[in-house]
Amino acid sequence: MALDAIFLKYLLNEIKQTAFDARVEKIYQPSRDDLVLALRGRSFAGKLFITANPGMPRLHFTKYAPENPSTPPMLCMLLRKKLTGARLVDIRQDGLERIAYLDFDATNELGDRMRLTVVVEIMARYSNIILIDENSEIIDSVRRVDHSMSAVRQIMPGMIYVQPPKQDKLSIFDLSPGEIANEVLLGKSQPLSKKLLSVMQGVSPIVCRELSFEVDPNDIQSGQLDKKTNGRLKETLESFRNRLSAGDIVPVMAVAADTHRPIDFSFMPIGQYGSACEIRRYDSFSELLDEFYSERDRQERTARRAQDLFKLIGNLRERCARKIDIQQAELQNSENREEKRVFGDLLTANLYRMEKGMLFIDVENYYDPEGPTVRIPLDPAKTPNENAQKYYRDYRKAQTAERILTEQIKKAQDELQYLDSVYDALTRADTERELNEIKSELSSQGYIRHSLQRRIKSAPSKPIEFISSDGFRILIGRNNIQNDSLTLKTARNNDIWFHTKDIAGSHTVVVSEGRAVPDSTLNEAAILAALFSSAGDMAKVPVDYTAVKNVKKPVGAKPGMVIYNDYKTAYVIPDRSIFDRVKAAHI
Repeated sequence: MALDAIFLKYLLNEIKQTAFDARVEKIYQPSRDDLVLALRGRSFAGKLFITANPGMPRLHFTKYAPENPSTPPMLCMLLRKKLTGARLVDIRQDGLERIAYLDFDATNELGDRMRLTVVVEIMARYSNIILIDENSEIIDSVRRVDHSMSAVRQIMPGMIYVQPPKQDKLSIFDLSPGEIANEVLLGKSQPLSKKLLSVMQGVSPIVCRELSFEVDPNDIQSGQLDKKTNGRLKETLESFRNRLSAGDIVPVMAVAADTHRPIDFSFMPIGQYGSACEIRRYDSFSELLDEFYSERDRQERTARRAQDLFKLIGNLRERCARKIDIQQAELQNSENREEKRVFGDLLTANLYRMEKGMLFIDVENYYDPEGPTVRIPLDPAKTPNENAQKYYRDYRKAQTAERILTEQIKKAQDELQYLDSVYDALTRADTERELNEIKSELSSQGYIRHSLQRRIKSAPSKPIEFISSDGFRILIGRNNIQNDSLTLKTARNNDIWFHTKDIAGSHTVVVSEGRAVPDSTLNEAAILAALFSSAGDMAKVPVDYTAVKNVKKPVGAKPGMVIYNDYKTAYVIPDRSIFDRVKAAHI
């Protein structure tokens, strides 16, 4: 994933066509690495986002501008002084270097016109944003670089700006495809994509992989190129150059088909991922970058929040499981309570033989048909009657403990089952709204303290919806609150309800609309129920299904917990190719 020089070439041309002659209205610095220029022209108004963030340096128009600090940093104040009111008169790029020059026609304190340039260096951890004057003197920068940081190139106010050293690579615009193909054959053999990356200037790994994919889908070694494959390489490079020369470019984003996570982007069609990725096209390069990075940021933010919830639920599950183990051990200890009652009876029958101070007594066990002698331990500090009463008390205590422990263990097992269901729903939550719904559910159950901060209420998410190959709607709950709503409110009596047997998972409902549901739809719904459960990676999964009218919620049961009867069980393979057979109507 990289904003390469060729992508930058078309991006800068797009920005120039859109914002040429626009004035700088406001300047913001949301963080140390980021700048936002609010531009306005005769037919244009927008925010140009520029960042020197080492992990994602870039510039583009944005509609997702970050929040600004209450007090602007010193650099922001300087830029406001120098650039507010200036007009954007040119945007340049030096060949296929990843450096953008934004030229502004500005006015100094005396009212004299002057040319200022914002230099955006997009070079990973060496990225920077530098303001220079018309004599190339550095006014200031996002990152100052002194001699202690780099002996090769310093970026400090008052110094003359010098470009970074250029890479010794070949430009597709300057050399013929044959010359580049011949260079690929030289030197150490590597996968063709890596060899192209080391030879060609201005192209990112995804472009090199795509060119290699067009030559050979298996990314052939450069040293194994024969006459035929070398000919294909030249044809591919020729086609690539013609596409660029003709402006036959299209902003595209590769999105993972399963997680919907943005994977990469480019200026040309992408075929290397096959069915593993969805390729989305955009109307502009700025729109592509804005969506790509905002979605990545959102998913990373969601993942961080989800991690906190995973940790919370993990601790709750561990505590609950430990509690069950302790209670089961106590229950096991109470299983010999009948022996205590028998000892009490035997001592009562032999009080006349006992004296205070005895450590034990051997008596005949008349409860055993064979009448064996049994030795009963005694407390020497107690009287004979007190010893007998102690065994009766221990018996009653054990009897009560068995009843209470049995109830507590069942309650703890239900709680563990509930926490498993929340954990399962959390593994599939990929939006802020879904996380908020799960957090709200945990809060309503007392696992999270209610926040005193006022929160903006948002519309609840809808169930995931598929259309079966027979045309029936299949609805799948995203979390326990939604499972309850789907099964107990949305679904009708004759709809078909599915759930993995004794395994945490989502409630799944086939909307029958009074029609008989064919076996093919039942099978598809069962597979979906298996996939949307914690058993999605198992070889074969049991899935119970029944009419919705047979599903009930016990009084006081936790969200998502139901009981059902008169059901059948299907054993299905959770094959993800089901997604190719059913249509996602709403995700």
